[in-house]
Amino acid sequence: MESEAEGTATGASGGEEESLLTPEDLSRRPRMVALLAFSTLLAMSAWFSTSAVRPALSLDRGYTSAELTWMAVAVPAGFAVGTLVVAFLNLPDIFRPQRVFFAGTVGAAVSTISLVPLEAVGLVIATQFTLGLFLAAVYPVGMKMLTGWYRRGRGLVLGIMIGALTLGSGLPHLSGSLFTENWEPTIVVAALATLAGGLLALVFIPEGPYAAPTARFRPGYALELVRGRATRLAIGGYLGHMWELYAMWTWVPLFLVEVVGSHSLFSGTFELAGLLAFAVFAAGAGGSVLAGLGSERWGRTRSASAAMIASGSVAVFVGFLPDTVAPLIVILVLFWGLAVVADSAQFSSAMSELAEPSYVGTALTLQTGLGFLLTIASIRLLPIVQEAEGWGLAFAMLAVGPALGTLAMLRLRQLPEAVRMCSGRR
Repeated sequence: MESEAEGTATGASGGEEESLLTPEDLSRRPRMVALLAFSTLLAMSAWFSTSAVRPALSLDRGYTSAELTWMAVAVPAGFAVGTLVVAFLNLPDIFRPQRVFFAGTVGAAVSTISLVPLEAVGLVIATQFTLGLFLAAVYPVGMKMLTGWYRRGRGLVLGIMIGALTLGSGLPHLSGSLFTENWEPTIVVAALATLAGGLLALVFIPEGPYAAPTARFRPGYALELVRGRATRLAIGGYLGHMWELYAMWTWVPLFLVEVVGSHSLFSGTFELAGLLAFAVFAAGAGGSVLAGLGSERWGRTRSASAAMIASGSVAVFVGFLPDTVAPLIVILVLFWGLAVVADSAQFSSAMSELAEPSYVGTALTLQTGLGFLLTIASIRLLPIVQEAEGWGLAFAMLAVGPALGTLAMLRLRQLPEAVRMCSGRR
């Protein structure tokens, strides 16, 4: 597998690549990136919709903290199952990815809006699981669509896309800070935005000039990725990153409530903790773009390692700081938000360059699915540790992931296959 992919990828990264594009393709590429980033921003806004209204749901429906935790875990659990199914069936490679993307947003929108009429906790947890299940056809498939427009510069354009995903994931926190009295509008807005993102991709984003031909059904390719040295290490780095990311995103908003209290701005609207939670995601969107720029200059492994070292360093001590230094904590959490997702696009870019071109969609989906399977454990474990030992140890526990992820990236950098990444900059 690796020798075949190496020959293809090495040839693709040569200087003659851009000459294969027509002037029309070159002029359309920035627009396609913008459209796909915006559609992803909208489509992924459903992910944290329930988490954003967690306090209101607790008051209105009486859900316990344990039940709300299982709702939070159900989304990545569904996503992990969905991505593994999509990967082993090669769906984004044997079907037009725009249609797969749209179908995923339809299911995700229905799952999101179902929270409004349904009250039984078991049914609500089930809808959160199906939400993640359908979003598995959105995020990794969107990355596959973007690789059809770029071979060189993927670190930057995927950084822009994941920055949009990050911002979209934070939108419910912004909406929730505004609708402090009623939680339903936040859910409705998230569902409509998700559906709008799917329609945008289906109608306005065509196949790119580098889109691989429709692949044959090859369920065993996912196992080949795990057996390959380079792809296995790329997955390992991503797993370290994911151990930290979604647990941080899920529980930092609650941490911020404890740090800054329940103050509101502008006569009861725009709750401060909600605005700060959104700012954490917004910082991550900027960090994704910055890391994308850095990766094109210094390489995938260096850029990803720097981001993991930065985020892990904050995780080690920020939870131990006393509330008397709340402004410092907020600043550190914002920096953590910038760094914690900055490396994400570089794992995806590396995988797209190391995998066989015809099965990039399968490779990205498998990598994503394994990462979200792991994040279920960290999301569930963090509140248990927090309740027993406090935020300090709970957040410090997350630093194990980026530490191991950095080791995987440094090992990948030493392999001869790494020359296929970032036009040889590894």
